[in-house]
Amino acid sequence: MSDDEGDSLGGRLGRYARVGSSVGGLAVKLAGQRYLGLSLDRDKHAGELKAALGGLKGPLMKAAQLLATIPDALPPEYARELAQLQANAPAMGWAFVRRRMASELGPDWQSRFARFDKEASFAASLGQVHRATLADGREVAVKLQYPDMSSALEADLNQLKLVFAIGQRFDPAIRTDEIHAEITTRLREELDYRREAKHAGLYRHMLRDEPNVHVADVVPSHSTDRLLTMDWLEGEPLLNWKTHSQEEKDALAINMFRAWYVPFYRYGVIHGDPHLGNYTVRPDGSVNLMDFGCVRIFPPRFVRGSIELYRALMSDDEARAVAAYEDWGFSGLSREMIAVLNRWAAFLYGPLMDDRPRRLTEDMAEGFGREMAQNVFGELRKMGGVRPPREFVFMDRAAIGLGAVFIHLRASINWHRLFEGMIEDFDVDALAARQQEALTEVGLA
Repeated sequence: MSDDEGDSLGGRLGRYARVGSSVGGLAVKLAGQRYLGLSLDRDKHAGELKAALGGLKGPLMKAAQLLATIPDALPPEYARELAQLQANAPAMGWAFVRRRMASELGPDWQSRFARFDKEASFAASLGQVHRATLADGREVAVKLQYPDMSSALEADLNQLKLVFAIGQRFDPAIRTDEIHAEITTRLREELDYRREAKHAGLYRHMLRDEPNVHVADVVPSHSTDRLLTMDWLEGEPLLNWKTHSQEEKDALAINMFRAWYVPFYRYGVIHGDPHLGNYTVRPDGSVNLMDFGCVRIFPPRFVRGSIELYRALMSDDEARAVAAYEDWGFSGLSREMIAVLNRWAAFLYGPLMDDRPRRLTEDMAEGFGREMAQNVFGELRKMGGVRPPREFVFMDRAAIGLGAVFIHLRASINWHRLFEGMIEDFDVDALAARQQEALTEVGLA
């Protein structure tokens, strides 16, 4: 994409023509398979769709990555291909950066930095990051949003609605309205960099007593709605740690676990994007968290439901499990549905229920988790379908993404004791009070 394509009407029309033809082609081919008996090479077509999306910057690629992590939202062939999408499209050039920085900080913006790297350090689906030095010598990361992302988001969400409508038409038991609503809300939030700055402040507050997790400070004087400047945190990619000793890998896995789940179980907040590019590792194995666009704040009852379901499974208490599902937002569940949901829950909570050091996927074949999810959701559809609570979208995404990290590290930990230590003093009223205090402090209440 050229520097000007994102700004020009022609560029936007070309972009949507490419995506629209892929989505439209999917609709036509599925219709042919359904009504005309035509064969569809789903693997091939899924690859074509991934190729069409992979060259794009913008929200649709982000949404495609999200969809790939939601059980049964897409046929397995498409989920498998879209899961491989990475936000690594080529960065915009220096001419683009100069114009965008001038529009955010004024024509003399370069005088506000002692140094500003012309080449982007990272390029993602919604923006890119440059390393820079402030006049006082402070090393910072400058995150600059691509132009016209707001209108691109609304157009992309309309495309996403079309994809969901196709699935709904062919299988009315799939109820995706809550998934679409949740993705819409979270992606709109990701474009608001002032909100992301508040999310960073929220994480500094929640993790202030965690010595092995680091959150950068925001530089308000160099930040706007579409520009976010934060301290530069030195670290290396997590995959580099695959060659470290087992003891070091286990310690890193514990740090990652606490980085994600101390905020959830103490404050009802989850970082919904454990993408490998959103954190780095320091030499001592502590973790840098760097991206806070995708943060989900849950009602306290949802957190209680997560803990109550675990306790219900540990004690084989069906009534307690039903109450937990109701805390999560499920309603009208039959005994058959509860039995199927409990099977899924037993799989998810399995490592937490096993009081011994173990790997996350011990005794499981590769891909077993996704296969289990598809079977469970398929059975629910046969029973008339179930509308997943919208909170599930990013909770599932966090769990699946974090699980992938632990699998990469081949971490062998007593997950049961780690989890029990985190929830032993849980009280829903205390969580609600902590959450309110934290949100008020950073201006999110």
